[in-house]
Amino acid sequence: MYDAIDDPYTYENSTVLVNKLDLRDQRELDDFEAEITSARASEPLPEGNLDFAHFCTIHHHLFQDVFDWAGTPRTVRISKQGSAFCFPEHIEVQSAKLFSDLKAENNFENLPANKFAEKAAHFLAELNAIHAFREGNGRTQLTFFALLADRAGQPLDLERLDPERHDRQLRR
Repeated sequence: MYDAIDDPYTYENSTVLVNKLDLRDQRELDDFEAEITSARASEPLPEGNLDFAHFCTIHHHLFQDVFDWAGTPRTVRISKQGSAFCFPEHIEVQSAKLFSDLKAENNFENLPANKFAEKAAHFLAELNAIHAFREGNGRTQLTFFALLADRAGQPLDLERLDPERHDRQLRR
């Protein structure tokens, strides 16, 4: 769960995010989110130029059934386990720089696999630090990254991912 101060995204006296189904139980919301975003992820993704606007459109695509603010950068400061993400007043500028750098690198196309992995890891770390949305950043990042990798000729084999190992490494 994220830490936020005076969070207009949550129900009063709650940490549950305001949602379209008015679910007030976190477990119910989590279950609904997982089900609907999985269904949306299996649909064709919105076309775009692999820029910040496209990233926001992908977030909207995945979360449109859950949150009214889907696809819109957050307006509140958040942190996770004491580590702050980009302040909302800097999201647009930092995202513009990051995606401009991606474009300048030709979206990492025509790179050897090891160079692609190096550049993509840096890009994803920066994108995660920005954490543009109040919720759904990881799912949006993974979806965007899969699209970026595919367009760069480096398609991902998500079946090889080990989520538990990944989570253990993040906790270090």
